[in-house]
Amino acid sequence: MTTATTRSETVTAAPARSRGATAGLWTLQVVLALAFVGGSGLPKLVGESYAVQVFEDLGAGQWLRVVIGLLEIAGGIGLLVPRLAGLAATCLVALMVGATGAQLFFLHEGFWYTPVIIGALLAVVAWVRRAEVVALVAGR
Repeated sequence: MTTATTRSETVTAAPARSRGATAGLWTLQVVLALAFVGGSGLPKLVGESYAVQVFEDLGAGQWLRVVIGLLEIAGGIGLLVPRLAGLAATCLVALMVGATGAQLFFLHEGFWYTPVIIGALLAVVAWVRRAEVVALVAGR
């Protein structure tokens, strides 16, 4: 890890990654982005019948389906933008925590492990890109 000093502030650069690690990280981000945009977010926005039924079962109203669909699409797109990828992954982890809770406590379906697995993959992206998240939040 390298450090540079500018105007009495210390900036820590992201650790160098091998070409294979970088390719693997981007592959994971692209797969997750496709899953969130095409596999999850768009069906919610267009009112696919299963998505509508899930939110009816939650009793939260269809407005929540639209909001979550928009968040999933925004997060999926964010995963493809180098500067935003870590923050997008972090936000989507929070969304997956909520999805896990909804599955376990309200929907009582057997698919609670799906958001856990996706959340774990997103956590890997967030962890690897943590220096970029810190830099983005700090305004650098």
